[in-house]
Amino acid sequence: MLELLRSVRIASPEIRMSEYPHQMSGGMRQRVVGAIALSAGPEMIIADEPTTNLDVTIQAQYLDMLKDVQRRTGVALLFITHNLGIVAKMCDRVAVMYAGRIVEQGPVRDIFLSPQHPYTQALIASIPKIGSREPLYAIPGQPADLAALPGGCSFHPRCTQLLDRCSHDDPPDIAASAEHQAKCWLLNGKH
Repeated sequence: MLELLRSVRIASPEIRMSEYPHQMSGGMRQRVVGAIALSAGPEMIIADEPTTNLDVTIQAQYLDMLKDVQRRTGVALLFITHNLGIVAKMCDRVAVMYAGRIVEQGPVRDIFLSPQHPYTQALIASIPKIGSREPLYAIPGQPADLAALPGGCSFHPRCTQLLDRCSHDDPPDIAASAEHQAKCWLLNGKH
């Protein structure tokens, strides 16, 4: 256990082993959870909003620690997050979800530089730009009601690029490139 605590950069692990969670900071508790996950020797760790409630400095340290653990152990990391900055920093591939479905997936670089699905485009447009005096972009409408999803593409009630078929035909994955797909009729015939 001491070695696992050291591997996730817990200072004074001998002392920390006898402490209770309420005696540790949020970042320290996150690291302990990481050590517990590593104790089973997993091939993959699923990190669901791993930096929630961590300040920016602790968040950066925690993410650097995760990258270090990944390099040392070869464990795959699956991040579930709303933070696109974390996606850009930590991930090789991304799957963008809307209403519980993957609407676009591909290499992070492709998704950020050439988003194909209108929802992905809107998410990226809503990222604040440092030094910009432009108002923040807001996606129109309300999120889909998961208990009563609309027919067709679930994003169509909020889409600014709506085609006639979007409201009744659910689009399949359409290739934007060999490794980049989106569920959007706008790609039909583009590539």
